[in-house]
Amino acid sequence: MQEYSNHPINTATEKSNGTQSLNKQIVHFQKLSWKEKISYGFGDFGNGFMFDLGQSYLTKYWIDICAIPAAAVAGIFAFTKIFDAFMDPIAGSLIDRRKNIGKRGKFRPIMMISSILLALLTIVTFTMPELSLSGKILFAYVAYMAWGLVYSFTNIPYGSLASVMTRDVNERSQLATTRQAGSIGAQLITGIGFVPIVLIFDNPHYGFFVAAAIMAVIGVIGFYICYRNTRESVPVMRNTQAEKKAGFKEYLKVVFTNKPLLCIILMTLFTISAMNTNNQMMIFFCQYNLGNMGLQPLVNGIMMGCSVLGILLIPKLVKMFGKKKTAVVGLMIGFIANIMNFVIATNIYTFILLVTIGYVALAIPNGITWAFVSDVIDYGEWHNGIRKEGITYAAFNFSRKIAQALAAIVSSGMLVMTGYVANNIQTEETLTGIKAAMTLYPGIALGIAAAIIGVFYGLSDHKYKRIADDLSNGLWENGQIK
Repeated sequence: MQEYSNHPINTATEKSNGTQSLNKQIVHFQKLSWKEKISYGFGDFGNGFMFDLGQSYLTKYWIDICAIPAAAVAGIFAFTKIFDAFMDPIAGSLIDRRKNIGKRGKFRPIMMISSILLALLTIVTFTMPELSLSGKILFAYVAYMAWGLVYSFTNIPYGSLASVMTRDVNERSQLATTRQAGSIGAQLITGIGFVPIVLIFDNPHYGFFVAAAIMAVIGVIGFYICYRNTRESVPVMRNTQAEKKAGFKEYLKVVFTNKPLLCIILMTLFTISAMNTNNQMMIFFCQYNLGNMGLQPLVNGIMMGCSVLGILLIPKLVKMFGKKKTAVVGLMIGFIANIMNFVIATNIYTFILLVTIGYVALAIPNGITWAFVSDVIDYGEWHNGIRKEGITYAAFNFSRKIAQALAAIVSSGMLVMTGYVANNIQTEETLTGIKAAMTLYPGIALGIAAAIIGVFYGLSDHKYKRIADDLSNGLWENGQIK
């Protein structure tokens, strides 16, 4: 297993002007109540009611309802996601520079205010004025870029919040579980409920608008529950001398010297693009490969319902095997299930079985990722002597945005390359392309992700516990935090 420092964890406790030793105390971290843990998960529940709509239904809305060519939609997603990715570090640095921190904490107020704006922009993205084709494309670009920018100011403080709620490894795995449960729960409800709401209306434009509005309101409620019932409890040394002197160079150092973070970023590029490609192509696969778009809520209900049950096992699996081993096994199971789903002839029963196994297997490492992120934030502080939750989480979020762009390119690009024609009987080549994007790409991506985390990630749970003790005693890798 790779280590990230040539210095023992306890070396810092032995340095003080080269002569004195600092007395390090073992810290026992305060346990979180289940009310607080579950409330934290409601944040990603609320997030899913706005984020997942764009990932699952916006492609369908723009191509089939707004009559925007698939190639143009691929360009919209690719450009806006890359734009969003580069906005994340700016958002993260602005959040990190926030000085006047009140009793509500550093992250929660920004998260709550931004979530309301995000809800409004979610509704706007599912609105299309009567415009020319070029006007529609321009409107889609502007609306989705604005949505992505506000999303950064919603998701970065939410993700950073977990790192200041607790440093206990088991507590963080439970926070990761409730967060992933919230995410999958939102996917389950939007996956089952969105299309039936759309189909109530004769005019699909109204259907998509109303469905998006309902989901956006629920999203804000989820964020409010998180805001209301969570607390930033970890004592963090802010406004230190090193932090005050930190400039752009130090910001880069915090990210690029954090090897565990870089591993998580690379892994996420493949896991999130696999999940989003699956979600984007599901409605196309059900409509054309299975012959009935009405099957989509059923497939999503089974797939995501089982995933909710699967992620409840995360704390027990992490306690028994550790985060890294649990994540690798889940990714390998997902790899096998997706490849089998591509190879086996299309059949509704085997498809549902294998897509469910693959999605459950992916949901577990995706859930563990949130615990990984909190750990690498602390590792970055311990390694550099400067704590920058916002910029660290923004770097992680950068990979998610690039992954989302990649998923859009794979999904829409496959439709373009195989001659997809909206609302028509598709050719055999197009059907194969839809199936490949739905199963083959996720399978390959999960195999690569398993190799990355299995070979290169070296921040074990045992090492993290020693790092957490150091930080709680005001120590970093090379001495005392000043």
